[in-house]
Amino acid sequence: MEQVTKLAGQRAVVIFGMSSCCMCHTVTTLLRDLGANPTVVELDEDPWGKEMEKALARLLGRNPAVPAVFIGGRLVGCTDKVMSLHLSGKLVPLLRNAGAVWV
Repeated sequence: MEQVTKLAGQRAVVIFGMSSCCMCHTVTTLLRDLGANPTVVELDEDPWGKEMEKALARLLGRNPAVPAVFIGGRLVGCTDKVMSLHLSGKLVPLLRNAGAVWV
């Protein structure tokens, strides 16, 4: 959990995902299209990946635990939560408040 918290707090937007996960790619693309430059941690390519995946599964209460999106160091959630925030018009203000976008 410590590694997840540390990485999540280093940048405005951090996505924990898997390189082969289509939903991870979709969320990353959405955030980039909105002007954010998310840090993407590919759990299947990280030496601490298995441990971080277990910590995220406990934190989210679901498995698979990816994509797990953190904005401003705080857990937003998985794809459904990010998309819900976007459709309700709340995602861009959240990104703006975290310093991830300036528009």
